[in-house]
Amino acid sequence: MKAAVYEGPRTVTVKDVPDAKIEHPCDILVKITTPNICGSDLHMYEGRTSFETGRTLGHENLGQVVETGKAVSKVRVGDWVVLPFNIACGFCKQCEQGLTNYCLTMQPKPDMAGAAYGFAEMGPYQGGQAELLRVPYGDFNALRLGEDAAERQLDYVMLADIFPTGYHATEMAGVKPGDQTIVYGAGPVGLMAAYSAILKGAGRVWVADHQPDRLRLAEEIGAIAINTAEQDPAEVVKEATLGLGADNGCECVGYQAHDPLGHEDATLTMNGLIDSVRFTGGIGVVGVFLPEDPGGAEAQGELEAQGKVPLDFGMLWFKGQRIGTGQAPVKRYNRALRDLIAGGKAEPSFLVSHELGLDEASSAYEHFDNRDDGWTKVVLHPNGSSRSAGGSSRHTLQELRQEAKAQGIEGRSHMNKQQLKRALSR
Repeated sequence: MKAAVYEGPRTVTVKDVPDAKIEHPCDILVKITTPNICGSDLHMYEGRTSFETGRTLGHENLGQVVETGKAVSKVRVGDWVVLPFNIACGFCKQCEQGLTNYCLTMQPKPDMAGAAYGFAEMGPYQGGQAELLRVPYGDFNALRLGEDAAERQLDYVMLADIFPTGYHATEMAGVKPGDQTIVYGAGPVGLMAAYSAILKGAGRVWVADHQPDRLRLAEEIGAIAINTAEQDPAEVVKEATLGLGADNGCECVGYQAHDPLGHEDATLTMNGLIDSVRFTGGIGVVGVFLPEDPGGAEAQGELEAQGKVPLDFGMLWFKGQRIGTGQAPVKRYNRALRDLIAGGKAEPSFLVSHELGLDEASSAYEHFDNRDDGWTKVVLHPNGSSRSAGGSSRHTLQELRQEAKAQGIEGRSHMNKQQLKRALSR
């Protein structure tokens, strides 16, 4: 089968690898139709983790079941499923408490917890940027989708990671209806956190970043954009809140946070949030921070390479703020978020800018890593093409919206890529 394989820093090759197969009676085998490239993949792509060469990348996966193990009773061949990036057993102490992000069974190191597809330090499992994927404990891990699954893959694939992860940030931050929320980072997860806060009924949501294309998307979903190249987010928020600050905030950047000039500073967003959020406010941290960063010494310093960063802890303590951290327990949220999508209440595919064949993964990684304008979220298709006919799969979301505007199509700013294509084809 074909797969996107990590060959070293900033080198991904699409090559033939051994076919994924059933290895345990509880496994299922999924033909992957729609995997995404995640911002977390870039940490590995850049050589900033211990990810091994020769492994397949990809932890945001959706597809159709083609084989089931003998012990599988719920999932059936032909089912459309989206797969949480957490690989969990369902029966260990952590899973029984709903903490599938820290499963003890699937992580082979006894002093560690948590497993994932194609991810550094989270078990030996291959990723899903490939034609086939082995899914352990398929009955537990696979979320089955409805009859609209094939048509709405771009929405449902976001349930594998970034939609539940953004939602998890708002849960840890304690976002409630009417709240004023600040999100640091307008990448895919940051936009999903802002989108989740809006779905929850937050009164005002600010999104801070210095990438104009991403800030435009934030404005299109109803958030207030703050360009950090021009303004200090903490000052903007405090000015709008009588000096008090936001009720809560979300960190959606992680240890490779950098200023508009490209200088890395792992404390940038965390200390910004401590400043931006009011006394007794909540902060949810889903941006990736690691205890070991092979590239950290050169990019930032020796302490940062060990995961140690100078946090404004005195101010955090003085303000009585609460911080929640860690990867999302996807299964805690994915059913409810799936049903919001199925009911037309949520359309997270507004993020998607590019749909490309798997054979274009190398170029896609390069563009996404460069933060090239318009490359907000990349979806790969192992069958080599978009699901939509007419050759429009290479059009960016921005290009489709411009074409819709020229044709006078109303509501274009809130249409996702699939809806725009349908409207343009009428």
